[in-house]
Amino acid sequence: MIISANFKTYKNRKETKDYLMKLEENISKSSQQIIIFPPITSLRESTENIIVGTQNCYPVQNGAFTGEIGLSQLDEFHIKTILIGHSERRTVLNENQIDISSKFDFFSKEDFKIIYCIGETLETRQKGETELFKFLESQFIGINLEYKNIIIAYEPIWAIGTGITPTPEEINSTLKWIKYFTKRDVIYGGSVKTSNIEDILSLEYCDGVLVGSASLNVDDFSEMIQIADNLETTK
Repeated sequence: MIISANFKTYKNRKETKDYLMKLEENISKSSQQIIIFPPITSLRESTENIIVGTQNCYPVQNGAFTGEIGLSQLDEFHIKTILIGHSERRTVLNENQIDISSKFDFFSKEDFKIIYCIGETLETRQKGETELFKFLESQFIGINLEYKNIIIAYEPIWAIGTGITPTPEEINSTLKWIKYFTKRDVIYGGSVKTSNIEDILSLEYCDGVLVGSASLNVDDFSEMIQIADNLETTK
């Protein structure tokens, strides 16, 4: 399974270094694929058991793009994993589907592992499954779902950071629908925490999770990984 964490703008360089060192010790025997997305200024090389990815990158090698980073900055840390399409990039930073698909095209050509995020507002969810799936499908425009290194992350916007999660039935139904479009891994994000991760990972169509604020405590995140390991041994 894929157990990933998005730190957003939390943790500085030292905090990230200490976190990764402790996490590496805690999960050295884990069989999960573990991915951490720290803030840009805290990027580091991956460790033996932890992949370090970037939350964002401008689709260029380098150039006159003030406030952005390019491939040359990622190359310094041998980073080949990126988060694309997160709802905060879409709704707060105003990335549209053209921007997002262009970024996806660039990084797929660079052979990056891409966690591609999709998700809906509560208003869309309340309109029913037809409108929900129509909205989610619009977020696949320009995205090559056959790309070998894509992971789809379903993150309902209304569940991110709110402590509210859809019912297991709602999550599983949506993940099943996504699986219709791609044979790649599909993971869930949106108020994942130690108290509900077992139920989420147990869903038939769930291949992992993308954890937000609940991942900031290394002991809690280590426990989530242990839960995933325990689930695999009992299957």
